[in-house]
Amino acid sequence: MQQYTFEKYSQEEIIQGIKNNDSKVIQVFYQSQYKKIEQYVLANNGYTEDAKDIYQEAFIVLWKNIRKGKFIPENRTAIAGYIYQIAKNKWLDKLRNAKNKTTVELQSNLRQSEEDNELETEEYHQWVVKEFENLGQTCKEVLKRFYFQKESMEQIAMAFEWTPATARNNKYRCIKQLKDKWKTKTKKDFE
Repeated sequence: MQQYTFEKYSQEEIIQGIKNNDSKVIQVFYQSQYKKIEQYVLANNGYTEDAKDIYQEAFIVLWKNIRKGKFIPENRTAIAGYIYQIAKNKWLDKLRNAKNKTTVELQSNLRQSEEDNELETEEYHQWVVKEFENLGQTCKEVLKRFYFQKESMEQIAMAFEWTPATARNNKYRCIKQLKDKWKTKTKKDFE
């Protein structure tokens, strides 16, 4: 069996193969680009599993953009640089988010401190319900699935066609929206 590499296909053949969902072309391109992404992630405080997640997310973005006609190559190797740049940006975004991230339950995440327990009255719970309804549809769905339906991050990721890491990041962002609104509200209450 002949082993193909990215160089065996022209960039146009790869783009056409992705548009046509040609599994052979997709596999060759996918495998030819992974090592560069893995090396970048490992060199920047990541692990192999992180690299796999980031690369999968980057490839999905590339695939969607090619299928929608949003990717227009400017040179013979533009597609390789494009997927590398997507992966690099996703990894940097994950590192920035991880720096600020803490994983806690929804209600405890909204509490400012133990001294604020008196705020957890009926008014507080009504506020959470009201603000929850003001979240975007995706946020509401993610939080409902996680907190009320007790779905795992993997199940949520599958439902939205995300990686588990993306599901975790999106859940965190949704909780942070509520937390920030609560801080703003309590700050105004004390002014």
